[in-house]
Amino acid sequence: MPKGIKPGDRAPVFRLLSQSGEEVDLRDYIGRKPVVLYFYPKDNTTVCTKEACAFRDNLDEFAKIDNAEVIGISSDSVDSHNRFSAEHNLPFKLLSDEEGKVRELYGVPKTLGLLPGRVTYVIDREGTVRHVFSSQLDYKKHVQEALRSLKNIGEE
Repeated sequence: MPKGIKPGDRAPVFRLLSQSGEEVDLRDYIGRKPVVLYFYPKDNTTVCTKEACAFRDNLDEFAKIDNAEVIGISSDSVDSHNRFSAEHNLPFKLLSDEEGKVRELYGVPKTLGLLPGRVTYVIDREGTVRHVFSSQLDYKKHVQEALRSLKNIGEE
């Protein structure tokens, strides 16, 4: 696995399908708005559900900061994402990375060498990674760190 993406790096661009089957290309956001890109292990697991709901519950705060876009990525299928999104009323895109290629592109580590890692990247409107936060269990801190980072970018 390549070394992980770190602050100051250009965000690797990619195209994946969302829960609605729409193709989402990171390039469509560059130059327009910042992106909070969060990788999570699996739909409908306890911590992943709490994390997705925490992002959902704070979406207005993200929108207030330069209309930041929140996007979740896991290896679950489009159908799984569709069910997960509908069940929890998630108003943001969940992207299907079934082959793990984007996870690998970003260098997201595995926990204990087995479980897909939980990592959040804050990408500014120019496409530069400004903040990276990794914690398998502290799902609330992913939201807090992303909001703090976006506010700091806005104050520069």
